[in-house]
Parts: sequence; C-alpha cells; structure tokens
Amino acid sequence: MPKHVLLNNVDHQEVKVLSKFAADLGDNIASVLAYPTEFVELQKEYTIVFRKDEQSHKFSAAVLLGLQKGENLYLDPKSHLGWAANYIPSSVMRGPFLIGFQQQQENGQTISTPVVHMDMDHPKVNSADGEALFLQNGGNSDYLQQISTRLMSIHQGMLMQDTLFELLSEMQLIEAVNIDFDLSNGEKHRLLGNYTINEEKLAALDIRELDKLHKSGLLPLVYAVIASITNVKNLIDTKNQRLA
Repeated sequence: MPKHVLLNNVDHQEVKVLSKFAADLGDNIASVLAYPTEFVELQKEYTIVFRKDEQSHKFSAAVLLGLQKGENLYLDPKSHLGWAANYIPSSVMRGPFLIGFQQQQENGQTISTPVVHMDMDHPKVNSADGEALFLQNGGNSDYLQQISTRLMSIHQGMLMQDTLFELLSEMQLIEAVNIDFDLSNGEKHRLLGNYTINEEKLAALDIRELDKLHKSGLLPLVYAVIASITNVKNLIDTKNQRLA
C-alpha cells in the first residue's frame, strides 16, 4: 500500500530518491498515462494512443512503452539513467512523487495550493543512495525542482485533456485502431483497445471547426498524435533486436 506524505524539508531532509529506471524499481510497464502538455515532446520518440474508460466512457492518453504486459522496451541498463530515449514521460519521471492540494486562506477566501507529496514506500525512496531532495540550508535541490516542474505539467495537462477530448469527440475525430505486427520469430500480434485521430475526418473539417481547434491551442497536439503513430515501428524493431 502506498504511504503518501506531504513533503517538507524537516522530516525529509535525509531522504534520497533513485533517479535511474529499471525493472526491479517498478518501471517495467507497457504503457503510461500521457498529458497534452507533453504531446509535442513525446511524439518525437513514442507512440501516443488514446484509451477509453469502460465505465465513464472518458478518454485519456497514453504512450506505448512495450508490446506486451510487463514489458518496457525503453529500459536499457547501458543507457543514461537506464532509459533509451531523450525525453522521459512525466508519468515515469515523477517516480514516487505526486501533486496534491492544500487549502489555504487568502484575502478571506479559501484557495487550493498545489503541494508535493511522496510515497514513502516506493522502491526508489531510501536514505542511502540517489538524489537529495533538499539542500543543506533547506532549499529545494535541482532534482526536486525538476520533479516539481513535471508535476505542474501533469496538473496543467489534466486540466487541458477534458477540453481536448470533448472537441475531438464533438468533431468525431477519434477512431479505434488495431496495431498489428509480426516478430522476427514468426509470432503475429495485435494490440487492441487503442484509439487515435482519424486523418480523413481531420482533413475534411470545415474552416470553422479548424479555426476552433486552432484558437483552442490544441491543433498542434492533434498533429503530434498523428505523427507519433510511426514510432510503433521503432518499438517493433527494438523487440526484434532483443529476440535475436
């Protein structure tokens, strides 16, 4: 069970976090959540897909890290930090950290202030090895500053995604996609349950609809999702290399 605590520089001055990535640290997962705020970076190296919740019918975005359950083809002990890509998805990068909200009074009004929480039972949290969270004088370390930036990106992305999927659904731009691939050992596979952008319907949008996407700032993200689909070939190539 996770043990989430509010991070502070008194109780957690000596806490360290392993910043590397490895299967035994909980990173061997085939996909993770992705957020609109990072689509442009993700599309350079990952395949972005949409998933639909069976109960709420709401969409969310994810990036594929592997081609079967419990597989992360971006893990590589020979690579920097154990990750074979320049950009690491925020859902992975955040590790044991998550964003929470603290109620505060300001000018007689109650406001929610974002604060950093940490899972003390996460396998990357310890007191001996890894990145320090606080400086000796109590200020945040560079590592914690980077994590805080990623957490805010996640928070902002969560605020954006409802608008994104509402517009895509309104314009009927979301379609199911089956990802078929053959491996070098002769096995044939199909990934189900994924969705993407229907390029034909996107191209057929009228000026009013395109302008709506453009003014919302979401049009570049739509193109990023489309462009990212070609990255699935890199996943298949990596899988075949490891089978050889």
